[in-house]
Amino acid sequence: MPPSQLVREVVYNELHDHEVHGYWRYWIERHSQKGTRLDEQIETAEGPITRFDRSNGHPLDAAERLAEQDRLNHLLNSPAEQARHRQEYAEDEKRIGRIVALLPDAFLYEYSGEENGCYRLRFRPNPDYPPRSIEARIFHAMSGELWVSIRYKRLARLDGHLEENVDFGYGILGRLYKGGWFQLQRTRVSDTDWKTERLEVHMRGRAMLFKTIARETSEIRSGFSPVPAGISLGQGVSLLDQGESSSALISPVSLSFHR
Repeated sequence: MPPSQLVREVVYNELHDHEVHGYWRYWIERHSQKGTRLDEQIETAEGPITRFDRSNGHPLDAAERLAEQDRLNHLLNSPAEQARHRQEYAEDEKRIGRIVALLPDAFLYEYSGEENGCYRLRFRPNPDYPPRSIEARIFHAMSGELWVSIRYKRLARLDGHLEENVDFGYGILGRLYKGGWFQLQRTRVSDTDWKTERLEVHMRGRAMLFKTIARETSEIRSGFSPVPAGISLGQGVSLLDQGESSSALISPVSLSFHR
């Protein structure tokens, strides 16, 4: 199969399988210059609900736990906050869908062997593709590698790096600098569902008036377990309240992405 056709079929599977996805509970370990943060997250029909659980490997103290409970209570008791939460979730879902939909047309592909049950493909910008949004312009300026599950035709891993500066408003409004990179790794958690288990994003640039901007994300997700489909935010919080101790569910994993 031509690699472009394979990518088109993978994108079809990603976009359509996502429409009937299950709902999951998992841990998110985030790394930053400030340290490590551990959150427990449950997916609901109104977007994911998250509880801060540990900081730098230590349980929250009484004041921190109370503040976290107050935050969740405010969400459950504020229609305006719930509406904002649903809107942010819907916008994130649409943004992800738009980016995935770019893959077949925005790049040129070539096979680069097989690895761990996946086809490995190299990609580079398609010079004939006209990016029509800021997201498309940023993504289209990247080259990298794509791993596709041979058996399931699903996206297993995606690595990209920015090959050139990306200017907005001819550089007046802002610029992302060449050399930025991202890395996405996914895992199969059920017969139909694949979930992100590792994510790295490292982008730097400047905004209008030369304000330095940076997008730094380093996280790992683990402990995936299903929850009832279509649950509400309130039901998600109830499940968090009934949860087991994080120490019983989390095994230490260290990120090892370097460039």
